Amino acid sequence: MWNNLSFDVLSFIFSFLSPDSLARARSTCKNWHTCGSNFITQFKPHESKPWFLALPIRSYQKSCCYAHNPITNNWFEIFLDFFPFTTTLKPIGPIGSLILLRVTNSTTLQLALCNPFTRQFKYLPKLHVSRTNPACGVVILEPNNFCYFPNFRIYVAGGMSEAKHGGATYEQTVEMYDSCVDTWKIVGSMLVEFSIRLTVWTPNENVCVERTKGTTLYWVTSARAYSVIGFDVGNSCWREFGVPLGDKLEFANLVRWNGGLGLVGGTCGGNVCVWEMSEEGDDKWCLVNEMPVELGLRLLCGKRNWEGVKCVSDEDAICLYREFGFGMVICRKDRDLGKWEWIWVDGCGYIKGKKVLICPIRGVLVHPTLASSSFFL
Repeated sequence: MWNNLSFDVLSFIFSFLSPDSLARARSTCKNWHTCGSNFITQFKPHESKPWFLALPIRSYQKSCCYAHNPITNNWFEIFLDFFPFTTTLKPIGPIGSLILLRVTNSTTLQLALCNPFTRQFKYLPKLHVSRTNPACGVVILEPNNFCYFPNFRIYVAGGMSEAKHGGATYEQTVEMYDSCVDTWKIVGSMLVEFSIRLTVWTPNENVCVERTKGTTLYWVTSARAYSVIGFDVGNSCWREFGVPLGDKLEFANLVRWNGGLGLVGGTCGGNVCVWEMSEEGDDKWCLVNEMPVELGLRLLCGKRNWEGVKCVSDEDAICLYREFGFGMVICRKDRDLGKWEWIWVDGCGYIKGKKVLICPIRGVLVHPTLASSSFFL
């Protein structure tokens, strides 16, 4: 019976499979492999829920990461032995179904892209200006036609570079990488005050917001009182503004919230709240959501101290996590109802009967694919 099924019927069946199940189905026979390959090219990632990938900050016994399938609620181990042997990497964020990485054992910024599901890896070209610890931001060029491998631009700002007469100086230029031409170019500048803030107090995580007035990249500073730095890509303009409870938050992360800019943060003895920036861009925040108290206590194991909690997000999900092995809290958007709901996700203690180590991690939300990209050729 299975041999007589048409490709249309098989593709419909495959549409219910997660990437790991689809991979096993494709290995069954030549006919299913062909049908599964056709399905991959037609499937739209935004129709599925993103997977949470946990990359250990330090290598312990082997090079690997852990992936949570939100459909089956299972954890998987993914080996990263295809990474260059001498390279240690930190995720910056997803680009379509790829992950942008920063090489951490290099004194100057070096970026790379990978797809852990197809084991593809590529270093990006070197920047025109060698710089240490700059801020990085990503702009997707097809936001309304999301695909596995969209064209994109990476903006790098600030950082330390060599001074003309020796020593080091804060770099005041902005460089942009264009995936269409695979090259970098200098596209703007900034005041030294912004360069210092981006270099010393700003982590690499960023949020890109597209408005009718243009596209803006945002970073949140890592020092109290927290503040937000914004870069208007089209006009090459910089500005800085405050956040609610900026001097009291124990952690603060920028997120996408209903297509705009949001902020997630928690205070000592308080709960996690979500604020949304007004659409007018007048730097006014409005409280729009709050994590249920019981989920916060569960995440912190009964404590009320939010230091050490990390956050990653995409268009439809916000994930709060600690070390690998503990549970996570996810705020997920129901597209049909337009509402956000908070859920608990159990941590990973065992994979295939083997106990996993509790370790510090960096998380990223990504829509996995088994399709290969010509970008790596």
